[in-house]
Amino acid sequence: MTGKGEKPKLRSRQWFDNPDNPAMTVLYLERYLNYGLTREELQSGKPIIGIAQTGSDLSPCNRHHIELAKRVRDGITAAGGLVFEFPCHPIQETGKRPTASLDRNLAYLSLVEVLYGYPLDGVVLTIGCDKTTPALLMAAATVNLPAIALSVGPMLNGWHEGERTGSGTIVWKARELLAAGEIDIDEYTDLIASSAPSVGHCNTMGTATTMNSLAEALGMQLPGSAAIPAPYRERGQMAYRTGGRIVDMVHEDLKPSDIMTREAFENAIVVNSAIGGSTNAPIHLNAIARHLGVALDNDDWQALGHKVPLLVNLQPAGEYLGEDYHHAGGVPAVVAELMKEKLLPNPQALTANGKTIGENCEAAPNRDPRVIHPLSDPLVRDAGFINLRGNLFDSAIMKTSVISKEFRDRYLSDPQDPDAFEGKAVVFEGTEDYHDRIEDPDLGIDEHSILFMRGAGPIGYPGAAEVVNMQPPASLLKKGIHSLACIGDGRQSGTSGSPSILNASPEAAVGGGLALLKTGDRVRIDLRKGAANILITDEELAQRRAELDAKGGYAYPESQTPWQEIQRGIVDQLSEGMVLKPAVKYQRVADTKGIPRDNH
Repeated sequence: MTGKGEKPKLRSRQWFDNPDNPAMTVLYLERYLNYGLTREELQSGKPIIGIAQTGSDLSPCNRHHIELAKRVRDGITAAGGLVFEFPCHPIQETGKRPTASLDRNLAYLSLVEVLYGYPLDGVVLTIGCDKTTPALLMAAATVNLPAIALSVGPMLNGWHEGERTGSGTIVWKARELLAAGEIDIDEYTDLIASSAPSVGHCNTMGTATTMNSLAEALGMQLPGSAAIPAPYRERGQMAYRTGGRIVDMVHEDLKPSDIMTREAFENAIVVNSAIGGSTNAPIHLNAIARHLGVALDNDDWQALGHKVPLLVNLQPAGEYLGEDYHHAGGVPAVVAELMKEKLLPNPQALTANGKTIGENCEAAPNRDPRVIHPLSDPLVRDAGFINLRGNLFDSAIMKTSVISKEFRDRYLSDPQDPDAFEGKAVVFEGTEDYHDRIEDPDLGIDEHSILFMRGAGPIGYPGAAEVVNMQPPASLLKKGIHSLACIGDGRQSGTSGSPSILNASPEAAVGGGLALLKTGDRVRIDLRKGAANILITDEELAQRRAELDAKGGYAYPESQTPWQEIQRGIVDQLSEGMVLKPAVKYQRVADTKGIPRDNH
């Protein structure tokens, strides 16, 4: 940060007001004048602020940013800045095949090039739908210009026949009802559609609400901004304030590396447990941290977050939805509850408004203890993630806050073997194989079976898809068995309440232990020891590996596009954030690499 009272030299002047190179200054000026900007504006010394626009018709969850950007522009202008709005690569969780996760790193790369290569002094990151948030934060971390995030906000609450229906979460319930023959396809469609009544991202504590909450917990949003529903007037008001604040951040030289420190990530892990955040959160926060050079891994998520109680009563772990979360107080109220018992590790961590998270949140009221429970009455006492390892994988995450009574009674209640279970493996080679064979009676799936999905990771799918949360066959659903143990090298939707073991790394496609598993193997999972193992000898395991190597390794589908092939060649595993391995050495490039070379 620049010294007190000292304004930093604006990097945009290297384009528009560089007395050492008047010929290039003219070239840059003339084209940016051609749609109505004036030379006086561009050479006035006003900071040029970019709006990284993620709203588009292809991204319905973020589309409201097209409107919100108007208020961001107003805020920037009122604070004395100039606005350059530009599009970002679209990422829509429910629209992109084979998975939106494939595009997170592509959006990251393109935004790095824009932020570094164009005349920008700061940027407003318009975040919302799942992968949008990490993609934009990763890019801001790499370039390290002053940056602030603005969430698009959740949809209004969904309702059906007097009951709340949460986006994404209701899909899993509706599938159970359809499989059990309790509703037909039209009722199924109407039930799911009821959960998405307005603009905005998922109204459940899925990955979108999780990541927007964690962006606030990291300090990259103004306090209270994550939970405001998209259609509310407060969302537009927050957009205006965000636009005004980024101008001040440029003058203060307040950058992502000043905000997203190790201490901020520790706070975010604790907040994630308290809100019942998605199992996708470790992937994305680990990725952001790697682009900053901050040490963070899945062991940290267990060490810092496992013993934190679940306070937020939102679907899928609870009852309520996004509007209720906002009315109860959102992230500031959660942080205030944590601070009462000194559970927030670093209240001194700096945030985008120039104050610490403790200063921002300590006095925040909890307006509805039914939605945000006090620490004296948590929904779950130990609500964080467990990081498991063994001969199946080196790392995989299990979300403990969604372990239901049904699941615990069936798998985890043996007094002679507490919090551990064994079962017969039933292995599926990707989501198509699962859908083709889950109803096959010859598989012998019963209430103690363990379903495995492999070939679903960053390389195998490609992109790591949300396909591991597999439902039991209809024969078991009709008996009231709603969930089986599921394990895989892909991901699970944050809107799913299944207590799956996910993000297994290394994946089968690169020779991880899941590639050696066979249907019929006995598998043991021990949550207390953090262990996951195939119950075969080391000799048998070695023989299977030799046989796999002799066949050329685990087979997966060929790439369908150039980007799929490029990413497969350089992407890291889910436990490492699924980053592009060559990219992590580029850190704080606006500081360390200087201004890019002239283009003429």
